[in-house]
Amino acid sequence: MNHDIRLLREDDWAAFRQLRLLATVEAPLAIWPTREEEARRTPAEVRARIAPTASQAVFGAFAGPDLVAIAGVRREPLAQVAHKATLWGVYVHPAHRRGGLARRLLGVACAHARAQGALQAHLAVNAENPRALALYASLGFTAYGREPRALRVKDVFYDEILMALPLDDAAPFAALG
Repeated sequence: MNHDIRLLREDDWAAFRQLRLLATVEAPLAIWPTREEEARRTPAEVRARIAPTASQAVFGAFAGPDLVAIAGVRREPLAQVAHKATLWGVYVHPAHRRGGLARRLLGVACAHARAQGALQAHLAVNAENPRALALYASLGFTAYGREPRALRVKDVFYDEILMALPLDDAAPFAALG
C-alpha cells in the first residue's frame, strides 16, 4: 500500500488524537500517557502539540484520508543542545505494519531534523520491545544507556533503552533513506 507522508498541521488534530488514543490502548508499553491522560487533552492542546514550529514537527503517514502512522521530532532552542533532536511518539497502526512504513517515517523525521541543523537524533524505547529495538538498530541507532524503571504501567516497571543516531555522518543516515 502506498502511504503519503507529510508534516501534520493543526487541522489534523482530530486524526492525530484518534491515532494516539488507539496507541495508548494497543501499545501501552510504548506510549507514555495513559488513554485517560491522552483523552483529557483539549483540542487546543492537541493543536499546539502538532503545530510545526522552529523546534518541533510531527509527521504523519496517510493511507488515503486516514492517518495511520505518526512520528514527532523536537529540539531544544538552547544553543548548546540544539544539535540534538528527540524522536517521540513513533506509532504505526497495526494494519499498516511490516511494510517499511516506520522506516520511511523515521527517515522523513530525521531528514527534517538534519535540515533544521540537528547533528544527532535521540530516542528512548522500552527494553522489552525487541521489534522496535531491532528496527532502530537496523537504521543505525546505537544504544548509549539504559534508564531503569523509566515507565510504570499498573505497578510494573519497565526500563528504556536510550539510543542515538548521528545525522552528520552520511553512512548511518543513508540507512534511513
